[in-house]
Amino acid sequence: MNTFNNIGITSGNAICYSGYRDGQHPGGVSPSYAEVKEDLTILQKHWKYLRLFDCDQHSQMVLEVIKKEGFDLKIMLGAYIVAEENNFNCPWQGGVYTPPQLEKNRIINQDKIDRLIEMGNLYPEVIFSLSVGNETCVNWTDHYVPEYKVLQYVNQVKAGAKQPVTFCDNYAPWLGKLKKVAEAVDFISIHTYPVWEYKQISEALSYTQQNYYSVADEYPHKPVVITEAGWTTRSNGKGIEPSFVNEELQKRYIEDLIQWVTKENILTFFFEAFDEYWKGADEPLEPEKHWGLFNIDRTPKLAVKHLFKY
Repeated sequence: MNTFNNIGITSGNAICYSGYRDGQHPGGVSPSYAEVKEDLTILQKHWKYLRLFDCDQHSQMVLEVIKKEGFDLKIMLGAYIVAEENNFNCPWQGGVYTPPQLEKNRIINQDKIDRLIEMGNLYPEVIFSLSVGNETCVNWTDHYVPEYKVLQYVNQVKAGAKQPVTFCDNYAPWLGKLKKVAEAVDFISIHTYPVWEYKQISEALSYTQQNYYSVADEYPHKPVVITEAGWTTRSNGKGIEPSFVNEELQKRYIEDLIQWVTKENILTFFFEAFDEYWKGADEPLEPEKHWGLFNIDRTPKLAVKHLFKY
């Protein structure tokens, strides 16, 4: 299981990175060279692999900083493809679009896939893998892309770039609708969030293990990577019970997860490096804003405080 060496991926610490600070957001103000350099100076001390979510201006800056500053970091680069069909099961506002918007989105997505291939070929020494999307097939997504289109994008990127190709989604779709995609990718990438599924910390690791092995056992011939696993530190009570989350509980989950994935040699990207205030609802305690192992001011939370003594 997890013979990553067969596809040129060795073990190492991994984390998801999105560097948007207060007042910044995708499609708006993007982190500067100096801000990205500050972030990568912090992260390169303890992580080897970074996952970037889109082939956009921010990711371009990250790649430039790594190359110019000589950081020993390797990148999983993603294309954040958007809705190509409506998802009426999305539980929040979103998931339903007009036909002209969906047609426009298909053009946007093809441009993103082309850009993903281009960036993979421009930075072969930094980008170690490519992902054609993020959480587009899970039943609650607000940016649904049908499985056959994901498969087309996988095959297109495999034909145009040299890096191993994957697709990132919640563990559940891999157990059913994504079987053809699973056979096409070089490795499978799953997300696992026990606290989003109403699990307390005492149940968290066993639930993550259950999520992981359900997919790994389904595809014993394929490496399986965890591309998102984490524990938020605050909640407004919408979707996550506030008493289930704080810095102490995040620390416990991260420590338990590290112990298990290290023992089993499972490449795991912790979600995420830094808090991002642009995410989710416009409420200070919105859980989406607080998944970082670092606060938005770049001070470490309890889970990593022992690694960064200022």
